[in-house]
Amino acid sequence: MNNNDTVTRRRPTDGQLALARKVAAGEARSNAGVGHVPASVYIDPDHWAREKRTLFDRMPQVLCPSALLPDPNMSVAHDATGRPLLITRDGDGKAHVFMNVCRHRGTRLVEGCAVAKGKRMVCPYHAWSYATDGRLLALPRPDTFPGFDKDAHGLVELPSHESGGLIWFSPVEGADFSDAAEVGRDFDAIGFAGKHLYERRTHLVASNWKLIMDAFLESYHVLRLHAATIAPFFKDGITAGDQIGPHQRSLVGRAAEMEGIDLSDWDELRKVGTFAYQLFPATVIVVSPDYVNVMTIMPQGVNRTMAEDFMLIPQPPQSEKAESHWRRSWELLDGGVFASEDFRAAALGQEGLETGAVTQLTLGTLEGGIRRFHEICTEEMAKGDAALANG
Repeated sequence: MNNNDTVTRRRPTDGQLALARKVAAGEARSNAGVGHVPASVYIDPDHWAREKRTLFDRMPQVLCPSALLPDPNMSVAHDATGRPLLITRDGDGKAHVFMNVCRHRGTRLVEGCAVAKGKRMVCPYHAWSYATDGRLLALPRPDTFPGFDKDAHGLVELPSHESGGLIWFSPVEGADFSDAAEVGRDFDAIGFAGKHLYERRTHLVASNWKLIMDAFLESYHVLRLHAATIAPFFKDGITAGDQIGPHQRSLVGRAAEMEGIDLSDWDELRKVGTFAYQLFPATVIVVSPDYVNVMTIMPQGVNRTMAEDFMLIPQPPQSEKAESHWRRSWELLDGGVFASEDFRAAALGQEGLETGAVTQLTLGTLEGGIRRFHEICTEEMAKGDAALANG
């Protein structure tokens, strides 16, 4: 083979390949029989307050895919974590997360939640202006602020991390992003960072955040709940799963369809299996054969959750035919599968649980991912309690 015949193949990570080999060998996720989850974890306000304190006010969390801010000098406000945030990409291409608060009088700096492009962000009250790297650039009538140190009045920055095409932040200093970096290697294998953001949409769901997470931790419901939408594209298959820190990774596929497939070739593997990631505490990524869905799940209360869905495709549509294809895919998934089916089921589940008729949820052997997710919640909340107790 000469150099002109050489083709660079995208390869899965060792972890992805290990799951593929398990599915190909017919080895299902390890399950320990029927299990249960207390209904109280979905409906008890005190439990939710503890989750907020120990998980969402402490742990690193995904805010958005990198594709939301593809170019230098871009910014977008983000309010759904319970604090006014501002995500930027500075002139050198580095991502930042700031408090969306002017350092002068505390005014919200950027209004709305639309992505903006520009080197300056200007406060609507007194026109103090900031660079996308957080520096205070200028203020009107600087002579009226004698002795003012402009360099000491940049935007308040929070810890953040970008890898694998995702932007993470931490609400507290000293965050450990090592697990985020490790899972980012999986997304690099997928080519995630080079994807184009086709569409984004935010949904408000009348349910506890964990009911939405639960839906993406098992494939038992797919042929039933999604019978009129995506079920024809799926078959009950084998699920293999593992963990990267507190994050769960799974692959659903059928052993028969993997016969003769080069599992070390990412493009071939993606045709016969669906990878899903549950990034703790509340982000879901589903890797379909030709696009990727990222869903950030942001609880607003014990029975109210905001979910922002992002659809990433290989490149911007190059023709009307391509645009029509991606539009149909987007509306099928976000408007049909997620909004009309998964989110509806979560809301119906919340209604039922709040009656008190069911004191515990019953989980079968195809729902082991849910059981493990709740175990991780318990483990991480205990860590949070200990950290708070130690100051």
